[in-house]
Amino acid sequence: MKADRLLSILLLLQTRGRVPAHELADRLEVSVRTIYRDVEALSASGVPVYAERGRHGGIELLAGFRTDVTGLTADESRALFILAAQGAHAALGLDAALGSALRKVMAALPAPYRPAAEVTSRRILVDATRWKGGPQPAVDLDVLQDAVFADRRLRLRYRHSGAKDPSTYTVDPYGLVSKAGVWYLVADRRARPRLFRADRVHSATLLPDPVRRRPGVELADAWEELRRQVEERPGGLDVTVRVRRSRLDMFVRLNASSLAQLPEDDGEKEWVTVRLSYGVVGEARQLLQFADALEVVSPPEVRAEVAAAAASVTELYQRVSGPSE
Repeated sequence: MKADRLLSILLLLQTRGRVPAHELADRLEVSVRTIYRDVEALSASGVPVYAERGRHGGIELLAGFRTDVTGLTADESRALFILAAQGAHAALGLDAALGSALRKVMAALPAPYRPAAEVTSRRILVDATRWKGGPQPAVDLDVLQDAVFADRRLRLRYRHSGAKDPSTYTVDPYGLVSKAGVWYLVADRRARPRLFRADRVHSATLLPDPVRRRPGVELADAWEELRRQVEERPGGLDVTVRVRRSRLDMFVRLNASSLAQLPEDDGEKEWVTVRLSYGVVGEARQLLQFADALEVVSPPEVRAEVAAAAASVTELYQRVSGPSE
């Protein structure tokens, strides 16, 4: 929209001072001729803006002119520029809006705070995705967003982990949550909170019926209840292992979700004791990737499970390579 473009030009000029017309055109994805027409429109509306042509020319506001929004402290202005992972804004279709909002905020900041805010945006980066999490599948959040903001019910075709075919649910959405780079829909089903991974939604249909949320419950309340259920779910199987110190950091990183507690490492012993919690014995097979640097201490059934897994791998390689000469 032209009004948004005019405001963006004004804010960029306030922030940067003199800016070449071709740079404004590149930033706003229009032609240089359009920029000059916009400058004329700003001037006609009473904004003291002028253009100088030539090698060192550009577009500039008269000294001392600015729009001012006060009230932000230095810490508040810096906090605004420590942004969450850009993938979240992209998934919601808000990348362009975010860039425009930051330009407006930068121009509105009191002059003494602008350098600190700009440096913060270059020196602090928040990446919400986990290490070795693998590429995330593309997620279409459009219908889910529509339901959330229109307060409408949803019909989902949703495939649970391990299930071959999707199931159908009618739900009452509270909102969307991005957790470590993964989007979830928080919704009630039959007045009980449920969590749906957005990348497992096969289809979503917006229903004409208004949403039926539990009275007094907001998104943060429902999310806290679901988060607590996941994190406090009993593991069911306590496992103790010993890990070589040289592999301890990697082991802790890859098994963070299964740690019963952080290992007590005095920095001296070659082997460090680590306690884990699994849901079932079969989950312990993942320990095999550290077979050359790990010993299962207890319980016996996990020792047997890991030993059986190691034997199966050995047998497989022997079949593939053939009998030794």
